[in-house]
Amino acid sequence: IPEVEGMSQTQSSSRKRPYGLQRVCRVWQFPRSTVNEHRRRAALCPEERPEPKKRGPQGPCTDDELAEKIRQLLKASPFHGEGYRKMWAQLRAKDIRTSKERVRRVMGEHGLQVPQRDGQPHGPRAHDGTIVTERPEVMWGTDMTTTVTTAEGTATVFVAVDHCNSECIGIHAAPTGDRFEALEPIHQGIREHFDGVQEGSATGLKLRHDHGTAYMSDHFQKQIDFLGIESSPSFVREPEGNGCSERFIRTLKENLLWVRYFATVEELRLALLEFKRLYNEQWLLERHNYQTPTQVRLNFEQKLSKAA
Repeated sequence: IPEVEGMSQTQSSSRKRPYGLQRVCRVWQFPRSTVNEHRRRAALCPEERPEPKKRGPQGPCTDDELAEKIRQLLKASPFHGEGYRKMWAQLRAKDIRTSKERVRRVMGEHGLQVPQRDGQPHGPRAHDGTIVTERPEVMWGTDMTTTVTTAEGTATVFVAVDHCNSECIGIHAAPTGDRFEALEPIHQGIREHFDGVQEGSATGLKLRHDHGTAYMSDHFQKQIDFLGIESSPSFVREPEGNGCSERFIRTLKENLLWVRYFATVEELRLALLEFKRLYNEQWLLERHNYQTPTQVRLNFEQKLSKAA
C-alpha cells in the first residue's frame, strides 16, 4: 500500500502532473477500497484501531464461549499439558466443530496454551526415517528415569512402550536402577501380550533401548535373547532413536512425577500402575486420528480377526 500511495504522488515526466490514485490502482490492478481503508485506519488513534480478525463466520460460538468450553475440558482432563490439537479433537467429540487454527488462537489469547521450552540447535541426524511400526508387537522401547520419595529417597522408574500405538506395556519402580529391575516392564508386557516368560515366547519382537549400563549388561542382553527378543540399541547421543519411550516419560513426568508426592517406593509403584491404565485408556494419539492406545490395539485385533 505505501508503494501505491507513493506512486500516485509521483509526477509524470512528460506532463509534470501526479499520476493519481485512480490511474495507479487501475494499471496495477489494486483495489482503491483497500487503500482508502488503510488511510482511514491510519487516521485513527491507536486505541481506536480495531484488532485484525479473520473474515467469515465465527462458527458455533463466540471466542469467549469457545475459550470457556476449552477451559472446562482442560479442567476435566486427568492429564496436564494437552495442546490445541487434542482440545480440537475433544471439541469435535462434543459436536463443537471449528478449525484447529481457531482453537490455537483462542487458547493463546486466553493463556490456555502450555508454556514451551526453547530447544537447542541439532547437528546432522545419525539416521533418517521413522521408528514407528505398522502393528503392535513389532518393536518395544524401554527407558528409565528417576524421582524422589519423601521417606525412602531416590527411586528409579522403568517403562516399556509399544512403538505402534504408544501403549505403555510395562511400568515399574524400584529403589535401585540395576539390570534386574530394568527387566520388570519387559516381563510385564511379555506376560500380558505373549505366552508368558519362557524361552522364545517373544520371537520376532525388537527392543529399542539406549546404552545405559543396565540395558547393555550381560544379564539383560542374555535374558531378552532367551525370550527371543532382538536387541535394537539407539545411536549414541541420539535420543530421537528411542523417541517413543522418551515421549512417554515426558508425559509421565508432567502428569504424575512432577505433580504428586510419594512417601515410599511401593506407593509410587502402585500409582504408576494406575497411571498406566489411565494413559492407555484415555490418552489421545494424533497420529492415530485421536484414538487411545487401547482403541488402536482393539481396532488392529478386530482387523486380524476379520482377515482370519
